[in-house]
Amino acid sequence: MASGEKQTSQYLTFSLDHEIFALNIETVREVLDVSTLTRVPRMPAFMCGVINLRGSAVAVVDMRRKFSLPAADETVNTCIIICEVTIDGEGTVLGCLVDAVQEVLELDRQEIEPPPRMGTRLETGFIQGMGRRGEQFILLLDLDRVFSTDELLQLQRQEQAPAV
Repeated sequence: MASGEKQTSQYLTFSLDHEIFALNIETVREVLDVSTLTRVPRMPAFMCGVINLRGSAVAVVDMRRKFSLPAADETVNTCIIICEVTIDGEGTVLGCLVDAVQEVLELDRQEIEPPPRMGTRLETGFIQGMGRRGEQFILLLDLDRVFSTDELLQLQRQEQAPAV
């Protein structure tokens, strides 16, 4: 790469409880309106259920619940971001229920700060970095690290179930 050439990445930004989060656009497949969810017994509390996505069952996670945020009513802006996460080197499709999708944002490497150090009591390993737009910080998520391996394996088993 020539000196002075910028290295940028694109992120899909979304809101949860008035905070802005972002996923690397390379992990995002599509954004859907909220559709009928089929509840699945004995799944983690943060899992809403599964949707039928072109004949495949896709697990949908309520990102508010996953991040221990207060529940909120669905609005016309509530949507599901279909993403791909990696489990043991294998890609798995997952839906993320969010309050609203904002925009695709391009950030230069210099516009991304490392995750904040919050001591040993808080887990911040799922944060890739902190982007900045004006005075507002955007939490750049590493979706592969948002969930534990056990949670992802449980979701992957659900994805392999027959579509409803």
